[in-house]
Amino acid sequence: MYIKSLKLNNFRNYHALNIDFSKNFNVLYGDNAQGKTNIIESIFLCASGRSHRTSKDIELIKFDEHGCYIKLDLVKKDANTEIEIYLGKEEKKKIKVNDVPIRKIGNLIGHINVVIFSPEDLLVIKEGPSERRRFIDITLSQLRPSYFYDLQQYAKVISQRNTLLKEVQNNKSLFDTLEVWNSNLVCIGSRLIKSRSDFIKVLSMIAKENHYKLTDRKEKLDLRYTPSIDIKDIDNTKDIEKLFLKILDASQRKEILRGTTLYGPHRDDFEIYIDDVNIKAFGSQGQQRTAVLSIKLSEIKILKEENGEYPVLLLDDVMSELDRSRQEYLFENLKNIQTFITCTDINLIKEKISGESSFYRVSNGEIIEKI
Repeated sequence: MYIKSLKLNNFRNYHALNIDFSKNFNVLYGDNAQGKTNIIESIFLCASGRSHRTSKDIELIKFDEHGCYIKLDLVKKDANTEIEIYLGKEEKKKIKVNDVPIRKIGNLIGHINVVIFSPEDLLVIKEGPSERRRFIDITLSQLRPSYFYDLQQYAKVISQRNTLLKEVQNNKSLFDTLEVWNSNLVCIGSRLIKSRSDFIKVLSMIAKENHYKLTDRKEKLDLRYTPSIDIKDIDNTKDIEKLFLKILDASQRKEILRGTTLYGPHRDDFEIYIDDVNIKAFGSQGQQRTAVLSIKLSEIKILKEENGEYPVLLLDDVMSELDRSRQEYLFENLKNIQTFITCTDINLIKEKISGESSFYRVSNGEIIEKI
């Protein structure tokens, strides 16, 4: 899988861009705030239907323009794919795949798989559970479109159930309708919990091996899934459903008083340990960076094993975050993977890259030089 070309019109600071890419390494270099990351962002948008930097599509449109257009040509082992996205200030997002309109984001996900690694990924460790849930959801949605659909349905059920919990406080006659929403919540939520549990087990196993090598066999990495429902040794969806429903029944009075759903995948988390020490609280900056690198490389392997093709890798300004040994380990693991790298110092990258590669100098929303 590789991106053959990209076209941008009025996207961020780009007025018009037409660019062909190498199957191997593509290095976007230049000063800060010139538009390097905007190219990375447009690729991620074509993979997921959303930006990794903002939830507001209007921010993607060039200043003083009414809309923007992105077109990406992808080559896969079975067929080529053309993805087009139009964003308008006063219109709904329009997406086409091979000239066929896509009405749901879920129908876009999976056409192109990407793994993105940026300094913000340290937030997976440093910030709250929502960042870690987001990481799980992005990867699992690429692996299984059905997971993304469940995620959307679950969000709707949570919203409607929370509204009902607030209304029951003042209207006791609505109490019996909770049973229907409990059933929906348990059915969809248990599938999400099972998928996440299975994913973290596989991710932990692969990341542990990566981290062991990265640290010269000095550190043991472990990822532990911590759902709001303690599933312990439960390993099938039906038993998770039974436990989930039991917990909802037991907490019903408390949920009504608070007017919100207290248990479910929306409150899940996972913890990252090195030698049985939680690195969010006690890990050094170096340990946190190495853990994220181990996890990202594991994500690549999982996507390859599940889909039969390597994903496209987006490395956004991370080289300066890694020391020399970690840079070398990273590049050793990038064979046969189309990789996009943004950086300010081209010399830092040139010495590490072998094979077919392209270098693009970016300045003020333009590619002013290609090597």
